[in-house]
Amino acid sequence: MTRSASVPREIAVPVSLFESLRGELASEAGTLQTVRAMHHAGYHSGLAAAALVDLEAGGRSFSLGQAAFWTRLTKYFAKRGWGTLRHSAPHPAIGMLTSTDWAEARLDDVDPDASCSFSSGFLSGLLSQLAGGPVAVLEVGCRSRGDTSCDFAFGSETAIHELYGHLLDGRAFDVSLMALQRR
Repeated sequence: MTRSASVPREIAVPVSLFESLRGELASEAGTLQTVRAMHHAGYHSGLAAAALVDLEAGGRSFSLGQAAFWTRLTKYFAKRGWGTLRHSAPHPAIGMLTSTDWAEARLDDVDPDASCSFSSGFLSGLLSQLAGGPVAVLEVGCRSRGDTSCDFAFGSETAIHELYGHLLDGRAFDVSLMALQRR
């Protein structure tokens, strides 16, 4: 059986891969560069993974209804051991993907600055490729920081940038959502 060149090849690796990569990159390049590198690597991996999501949707992920699309996407991640995702739309400009068992989160060492930066990039690349245009992703909650779930907000670059600005100003997530202008 031959594989199409447009469908990326997959392998299974232990979740400790994320911790190993983070640790090695941080010792070589520093924390901020590590976050950037993990995010960029995730983004490019997500772009490629979109072909797998589409293949598993029978080549029609672009034509699925919203409920069917999110069901397919959550099955994609669960099947590969990433964790269980739940989709919600708390604001017209912002969607949310939430997981209480996300694989990239490390629970052994709670760090207030921790994040699932590879996953944020991966989700951005995957959703951008499937949507046919840029989709920004911001992790607004992380189990590695002691939160109960990993929460990924997604939307247009403008909406996510505005949301991030409100959060940086110290506003709670719900208050930040209410402060967003409709897009």
